[in-house]
Amino acid sequence: MAMNKTQVGTYATSNFGGEEKPTRFGYETIRRHCKPGDCWLIIWGKVYDVTSWVPHHPGGSFIYMRAGQDVTQLFDSYHPLWVREKLPRYYIGEVEESSGDQLKPCTGIEYDAAGQEDFYLTLKQRVEAHFMRLKVNPRVHPHMFIKSIIVLAGYILCYYLTFFGLPSFWFSLLFAVATGFMAAEVGLSIQHDANHGAYSNIPKLGYLMSVSLDFIGASSFMWRHQHVVGHHSFTNVNNYDPDIRVKDPDVRRVSPDQPKQAYHRYQHLYLGPLYGLLALKGVLIDDFVAFISGSIGSIEIPEMTSLESYIFWGGKLLYALYMFVLPAVFSNYNTLAIVCLYIVMELVAGWVLAFLFQVAHVVEAASFPTVVPVNGSLRVPNGWAALQVSTTVNFSTDSMLWTHLSGGLNFQIEHHLFPAVCHMHYPSIQHIVKATCSEFNLPYKCYPNLWHALRAHFAHLKKVGLYDFEFRLNG
Repeated sequence: MAMNKTQVGTYATSNFGGEEKPTRFGYETIRRHCKPGDCWLIIWGKVYDVTSWVPHHPGGSFIYMRAGQDVTQLFDSYHPLWVREKLPRYYIGEVEESSGDQLKPCTGIEYDAAGQEDFYLTLKQRVEAHFMRLKVNPRVHPHMFIKSIIVLAGYILCYYLTFFGLPSFWFSLLFAVATGFMAAEVGLSIQHDANHGAYSNIPKLGYLMSVSLDFIGASSFMWRHQHVVGHHSFTNVNNYDPDIRVKDPDVRRVSPDQPKQAYHRYQHLYLGPLYGLLALKGVLIDDFVAFISGSIGSIEIPEMTSLESYIFWGGKLLYALYMFVLPAVFSNYNTLAIVCLYIVMELVAGWVLAFLFQVAHVVEAASFPTVVPVNGSLRVPNGWAALQVSTTVNFSTDSMLWTHLSGGLNFQIEHHLFPAVCHMHYPSIQHIVKATCSEFNLPYKCYPNLWHALRAHFAHLKKVGLYDFEFRLNG
């Protein structure tokens, strides 16, 4: 039978007897197109060659963070609805059907009604209409610039007073606590928004603020792949969300799907102190392990561009210079005192970050969905947006102080549904999110304050550490 071809993008559809069939691409073929200069993406099972759009993408490097793989959840959550109309010009074919094991590294997992989830479509229409009515760019808020200056200046000042500016070690110790807190604020209030593309409509400024994380010692490149790519795409899904599990045996157990160790029965006692090591471990160990291994849990780390490599190693070098070399050379304190001050600083940063991030997902009210095989694919029996609501819990949403201090993490439901919206806008869209959740029978959960959220977190750790039981998804 004669075969004609019709161009779609740069590839062709096959025409067998007048019936057009899209070109199909296998996993290995798609995976080879994984660089900024050769960038294919999978969205809702379709393949797009967006290489020509990469230099013009308003979100900069976001477009190729997961090049050669499935970006359905990232695309849907980071773009307004009208962007969907632009996709056909880059369409080149479909993903070739494959067994679940073959497809898993390329597409991850599938969610029900991908791209056509009524709840999310309705919610996005309402939130986008809200910002259009106010004539506000949701990615930008003027208070962020003032806040950033205060936080960065506070970090630098407290650092100076910790190691150089005071004659008393005990006063320096107080400022070490303050430096740790300000370092956490850089992570919560500046880099978190910036690395989500929710800081500025000027791409270079947004990128500059995203590397504020490198300034305080951790890698923004690694954080984007762990948090943006992994956590936000697969929230609370065991073996997929690197924020809840990276390796076995793990020091903690947060889901019944995870292996249980004898020591987990005590995790509600020992994890509180251990959380303080989070920042120290991330700066000195985790980034390098991810670089060497090429992965963070199930999330593969792509090859760095030249700029990303310069920032990664330059950030580590700068941090080592001002945090270790300068105090060793110019501080009046001896080595033991300097080490003590540094450890206190990192412990405080670790505790602040851990407690504020953990209370959003690792609590009694949050669900932990299970992946099931369906017709050769791996599927979560729920829509992606509905899953964000069921796996996430807010706290203290009536407190502007906590909105500032937590970088909007008290509005985690809003953040997970709209990660590209600046956290300063979350209070204004909360009523829309709550009303839409109610309309679609999705429980909107919120603890009255941080104390209740922390109690729920440790109660959950105790329960999962002691018993085996099933979590059930609601909605």
